[in-house]
Amino acid sequence: MAKQTKKTYVSFLDLDEKRKQIEYDKPTRLLDDDGKVLVQGGWARHNVFEYDRTKARPQMRGKEWDFYQMSNGRYMVQISMANISIGGYASAVLVDLQDAEHKKKVITSMALWLGGKNKVVMAENCDQGHPNVSEYQKGKYHFRAETRETSRTVEFTGPYKGETVEAKFDMDLFENHENITIVTPFKKKGEYLPTRFFMTMKQNCMPCEGYFKCGDLEVRFDKKDSFCVLDWGRGVWPYKNVWYWGNGATRILDEEGKEHIFGFEITWGIGDESNATETCLFFDGKAHKIGSVDVEVFPKPDKWDQPWHFISDDGRLDLTMTPTYVHHTDTNVLNIVRMHSHQVHGLWNGTVTLDDGKVLQIKDMYAFCEYVENKW
Repeated sequence: MAKQTKKTYVSFLDLDEKRKQIEYDKPTRLLDDDGKVLVQGGWARHNVFEYDRTKARPQMRGKEWDFYQMSNGRYMVQISMANISIGGYASAVLVDLQDAEHKKKVITSMALWLGGKNKVVMAENCDQGHPNVSEYQKGKYHFRAETRETSRTVEFTGPYKGETVEAKFDMDLFENHENITIVTPFKKKGEYLPTRFFMTMKQNCMPCEGYFKCGDLEVRFDKKDSFCVLDWGRGVWPYKNVWYWGNGATRILDEEGKEHIFGFEITWGIGDESNATETCLFFDGKAHKIGSVDVEVFPKPDKWDQPWHFISDDGRLDLTMTPTYVHHTDTNVLNIVRMHSHQVHGLWNGTVTLDDGKVLQIKDMYAFCEYVENKW
């Protein structure tokens, strides 16, 4: 069976250049005093990479964000803050994922600012130094995120069409909850760009509870069926980028009826993945590293709502997403700054294999994958 499955991959995964998976487990300096990247790719189960924004070069190409996404399969909330040196934003979004015809409103409250790379100073490590806080307050807008040893909290307040958006979520973490933190370098014409990098942490599988309110609308989330993923990013990027990002978490039962929390993180396409890929399984708070992932059929331009088949080059992830909702956004400022995204939500089915060889059958798991093209 394994040989037959492997033949399926070869047509669209580059198995001739199989990626390494270099793991870091000790504190490691990320940048030298001239802003050159000292880590040419690698991953960790916690954020051991020591990032100093004052060393990043050039300063006006820096990108920093905290992005929290909460969902129970019916509703999705995104609460985020970003500083991209030339400006930034803080926002909260509510999407009804069962509104397939997009007739119901998507609620978005967003504060935007221009200039001032130090106008909002964000945390340099979101996995250490508790309590760890990022905050923005101006006028009617307020964003606050706090990290503690076994929990996180994110909250937002802001205006929306004469009403006030209020949102607050609390997330649980396992003791010594592992994540995937990765440093991805960038290349141009086969050569590393010495000061360009992307460091991100995906904190997955966090049961969450909370609410999103706006006027008469109130949507509540319960830890029994709601999960949060944190996408925490810091880096100095080239101007144009594309990526895939897929993520999800759920509760599953084993043969004895015991409940476990399972999740996955799959990201690719951003930069050079020779030394590590941003692909991982999670099981009861522990990370299980897997190989490179790709999707069998490129969905652009008109296959967003058709099944997506994902596989990894080591055969440990073989999942198909049947889309149920396509969340399309296109933020375009004079075609100079642009974020064009298709975030596709759906039900996932197939198999995954943990480090010990245990195979999990995944049935109708809610999760998402997005494809993004941007200029920033």
